Amino acid sequence: MDGRGAAARALLGRRASGGAGRRATRRARRRRIPVSGARTWSDDEVGPGALSRGAAVLYRWLVLEVLLVLTTLPGAVVVVLLERDAANLPLYAAALLPVGPAVVAGLAAVRSWEVDPDLSPARGFWRAYRRDARGTLAWWAPLLALLCVLAVNVAHADVVPGGTALRPAAFALALLLVVLAGHLAVLQARFTFRLRDAVRIALAQVAPQWRFSLGVLSLLLVGATVTVVAFDVVTVLLAWAAVLLLHQMSRPLVADVTERFTDHA
Repeated sequence: MDGRGAAARALLGRRASGGAGRRATRRARRRRIPVSGARTWSDDEVGPGALSRGAAVLYRWLVLEVLLVLTTLPGAVVVVLLERDAANLPLYAAALLPVGPAVVAGLAAVRSWEVDPDLSPARGFWRAYRRDARGTLAWWAPLLALLCVLAVNVAHADVVPGGTALRPAAFALALLLVVLAGHLAVLQARFTFRLRDAVRIALAQVAPQWRFSLGVLSLLLVGATVTVVAFDVVTVLLAWAAVLLLHQMSRPLVADVTERFTDHA
């Protein structure tokens, strides 16, 4: 009798454990508990398909353009309304003040999408904008002021005796400042250097990273050409492409700065 009772209890125990195991399996399936090393929908909101990933990329680009337009809208309106006259150069410089923080935030946002490819692309942009706006204006505003002075000198060089001879030098210095602004934008978006250190590093990288420097000048040339041939609004609508290209071109620069000027061990 004791043997039959023990066998019955063992059978009931196996059934109970089996039922508990099946219930745990069903709960795990409902909760989508991931297997170690596997990617689940909760890990990646985009999904594994090529179509969904392509749509997510287009969505990020659209959001980037909308955010760039929103953050530069006051200056863009001023630029569109101003006449193209040398007397308005200081107003043009003031209207371009929002561009620096917007570009830096755009670069940081594109980088954040590579690290965390979710469907909230605006989050990284606004986080970087709040974090870096003041630091960006610390170098962007002086650069714009210098560019404004150089532009006025170039525009009115014929009025001053001997000014024509100085025009090429002023033009070359203005191009150098544009390249320096491109380097500083990347450093501001990717690193946390002090202002004077960032300026020194940017100046030191202008010649060694000549491909990136030429890329910045190429973007300037394309933007100026589109503005003259088409309309100012077209240039604003292509801002997302300029930020993406700047990000792609900056990869060697970021790698070199990380290797030489940061504690990456």
